[in-house]
Amino acid sequence: MSKQPHQEKKLSMRGGIFLMKGVALFLAAAGKSSKTLQQPAESSAAPGKARRKMNDKDSCKCSAKILEAAKRDTLLNRKEIESLYRIYKRLITFNKKQPQGELPSSTPSTAVIGKPPTVTEGIDRTVFREVLHNTFDILTENVVMDRIFCVWDKQNCGLITIDNWLKGLSLFLKGSVRDKILYCFAVYDLNGDGFITKDEMFLLLRNCLIKHPQEEDPDESVKDLVDIVMRKVDKDKDGKVSLEDFQRTVQEEPLLLEAFGKCLPSEESKMTFLNTLKI
Repeated sequence: MSKQPHQEKKLSMRGGIFLMKGVALFLAAAGKSSKTLQQPAESSAAPGKARRKMNDKDSCKCSAKILEAAKRDTLLNRKEIESLYRIYKRLITFNKKQPQGELPSSTPSTAVIGKPPTVTEGIDRTVFREVLHNTFDILTENVVMDRIFCVWDKQNCGLITIDNWLKGLSLFLKGSVRDKILYCFAVYDLNGDGFITKDEMFLLLRNCLIKHPQEEDPDESVKDLVDIVMRKVDKDKDGKVSLEDFQRTVQEEPLLLEAFGKCLPSEESKMTFLNTLKI
């Protein structure tokens, strides 16, 4: 009995990995004729099953409203938007079961002042982490991973909605250097006050260093690193890093774009994913 929670967690993580491996297979299959793929099964299936297959296919079709908004607000083309929408719909099927007491998806949400809007469909933190890990090679500490999720979740609703999914992937796949600077700065600005302070640097960097057992106070090494980085990045010497400071630093040394933790996809994973969308 005591092993059951551990086994369930293991199966859940394994399922997430299989899920992301299946994304590429799904996209490849999407390029083939669905009629050719489904005709043998449908000919021997009951009418009800055939209708269900048709409904599943229709549910993964991107609406004109979403398509036009994405074409306006992102750098993605039509084919990329439609492919990413289908992936999104596959990912949220694992998260649509709602806790008891939550509004059903057919109930219109109502915004309450001071509270995030009610969202009944989206990608949760666990699946989002698997996407970043398995698809974009983003292996990072929990602090940075949580901040990435918060920056994508612009409505602060606890789920990645379709518009934020498309906007986030547009930045990942085709964003300009300026876009990436704004994004990385937002991730590192832990309290959202417009500055990266020494305390925030300490939290971001403390898990990046290898701690040696013989060190009496490992945090002293982190503090020394923070002092070194602050002297490099704090251009106006006011004791904190503004967006302007960060931008100037990255322009001088582009490798410092992810100085406080990895939060962008590797070039290899980005190109592989883009090529997959073209299938």
